[in-house]
Amino acid sequence: MAEIRAEMVANVFKVTAAPGDELEEGDAVVILESMKMEIPVLLEEPGRIVSVDVFEGDVVQEGDLLAVVG
Repeated sequence: MAEIRAEMVANVFKVTAAPGDELEEGDAVVILESMKMEIPVLLEEPGRIVSVDVFEGDVVQEGDLLAVVG
């Protein structure tokens, strides 16, 4: 299992994956928004989404858990 964590303070602009989704390397799990820039959070290797731990509109801090990939 791999945890995906926020690398900055940001708003969750869009959740693009759901538990059970099979994603490829480079697919976005969530899109964050910071300082009017959209920042996709991409998978570094293929995997199945185990959980998505944020909702659209949430504010995340650096290090907050965004999702778990198995």
